[in-house]
Amino acid sequence: MTWTFVLMLILVSLAKILLTCLPTSVVEWILGKFEIHPTLSDTMDTVTIDGKRLEGEEKNQVINHFNQALFLEKHSFPPENSGTPIVIDTKMGKNNVRLFVYCYNDHVDVIKTYKKKEIAYRLRSDSLQKRSSFVTEELV
Repeated sequence: MTWTFVLMLILVSLAKILLTCLPTSVVEWILGKFEIHPTLSDTMDTVTIDGKRLEGEEKNQVINHFNQALFLEKHSFPPENSGTPIVIDTKMGKNNVRLFVYCYNDHVDVIKTYKKKEIAYRLRSDSLQKRSSFVTEELV
């Protein structure tokens, strides 16, 4: 009876040590599975505005501003959107993901679609919010 208790105590202690001392790469991988707001890369993503594909410095600026944006809240249903979205096509793991970014004066709405699922959330990015007026003036 005491040997089983001692063995169980040792096994539970080892499991606790393994779970609390995971390497950083493993922790980042686990957290990456549950993140809503993805971090985009410059090379693999395509950015389009009103059917026009952005290249070079403009594309890099949009991706950097999107990566630096602050996550505010997740919506339970997609909000009503108006205007021309910035469409970002990317690949996350095995999934093709399409992000529709709607810029307003006080916030940025993002609708993330993948595997027939939609997730809507709100960001704050001063750069993208200022860019929204630039984009609408450019298209008019």
